[in-house]
Amino acid sequence: MTSDLRDLLRAEFRWTEPEPGSGLLVSDRSGWWRHPDILDGLGAGLAALFPDARPTVVVSPEVTGFLLGPLVARALGVGFVEAYRAGARRPIAEPMTWASVPADHRGDSQHLGVRSHLIRTDDRVLIVDDWAVTGAQTRGLHTVLNTLGATVVGAAVIVDECPPSVAAGLGIRGLLTGADLSSAPGAG
Repeated sequence: MTSDLRDLLRAEFRWTEPEPGSGLLVSDRSGWWRHPDILDGLGAGLAALFPDARPTVVVSPEVTGFLLGPLVARALGVGFVEAYRAGARRPIAEPMTWASVPADHRGDSQHLGVRSHLIRTDDRVLIVDDWAVTGAQTRGLHTVLNTLGATVVGAAVIVDECPPSVAAGLGIRGLLTGADLSSAPGAG
């Protein structure tokens, strides 16, 4: 199933130029969410990247992580916890644990946080996201989860473009690499 899923992901992905003639290409992942076979296979496909990890919970950053995280959690038979970006338009009226996130592939710094009471010291956490270029969000979530005493078992992403040393250090594994989507590496 994983090779079929990878083929579908490649087929339903495209690079798009938001302003004609700009020369700037950005990733368009909307075909992934539109295709029912991709949605059906993503949870199990991402979970299969860590076959022996035995996570007890999945944590994913907003926005796309809020779609992917529950799919993976359901495939694993575990719960899901949202990681929010600071400055969200909605207030969170519960204690949060936050960490600074190093500059991402766009050069933007941010803060990510989770509701503190939802992560326990005996939790084994699988981080799930759609794309990793620098590992910045994964690194920030490692900090939050370690602060709360949990163990991070890895990070499953659809596309891993991180340098190999970064991916290895953060436990990032992907279904695809940037080269699999060829046209514009680093544009995730």
